[in-house]
Amino acid sequence: MRKRLLIINADDFGMCLSHNEATFELFKCGGITSASLMVPCGWAKHAVRWCQKNKEYSVGVHLTFTSEWGSYRWGPVSAGETLRDSEGYFHHECEAFEAQCSIEDVSAEIRAQIAKAQSLGLRVSHLDTHMTALYGLGGNFDLMPRTFELCKEYQLPFRMYRFPHPDYVPEGLDQPVAMYERFVRSYANIADMYEVPILDYLIYPDCPQEAYADYDTFRKFTINRLVNIPEGISEAYIHPAIETKEIEAITARWWNRVWEFKLFSDPQTRKILESEGIELINYDDLAAIRKAENSR
Repeated sequence: MRKRLLIINADDFGMCLSHNEATFELFKCGGITSASLMVPCGWAKHAVRWCQKNKEYSVGVHLTFTSEWGSYRWGPVSAGETLRDSEGYFHHECEAFEAQCSIEDVSAEIRAQIAKAQSLGLRVSHLDTHMTALYGLGGNFDLMPRTFELCKEYQLPFRMYRFPHPDYVPEGLDQPVAMYERFVRSYANIADMYEVPILDYLIYPDCPQEAYADYDTFRKFTINRLVNIPEGISEAYIHPAIETKEIEAITARWWNRVWEFKLFSDPQTRKILESEGIELINYDDLAAIRKAENSR
């Protein structure tokens, strides 16, 4: 029987101080196994300074092509004119990004974000994408193949997954579920062609509305989801934040991010996962596992 392996990744690292402090604490207490840095954001350098002193942790680049908040914005690292809205920032939503971007600007921006992370001193463990912007969920199917091509060049794993699971479908999907399943499988085939290490399953963080009734309900729903992951390698990504005036000013749903921090900083959460036979790994482990599988 195959093992059940789980990556717990903190997204939006470097987005703000509240996220950085939460991520630092979760790494130290073992609540997460990896994190993803938003290079274009103002707190990225602060995040990398901590990483330089704590090099044992797995931190990747959260390839960023959208700037979703109303008053807290960021823009491209590269020139990238097709990546900008009328105010010079990234577009608010993936749909506008997909409709207006050129693949050349996307490629240049991916390179620029990796290069900036490395110049700040980050050892990049993997790549993934903010707000699923590079998945082409709005119909721009040129994005993922080019991303995989660059992953091969940089020899980095990517947050794509091999098996679509009916319980883990992204919120706001524009495509029918059957079509979604087809393009997930086609992307997995392209990843294999470029020899890019990917996951078996991706657990999207969206919960049904009733799961947000209160913290205890959210906790029970999330833990139940995690202890029932399939055999293979899964990733659950979260957006943890310390409760501060800063995060409250950025998003009206700040409490959801604070709940995630509370849940994954609780030592009982990890104890429950391990008692259920779930082994926590990081993206360095994923790369090593896939390399061993391919050498058989």
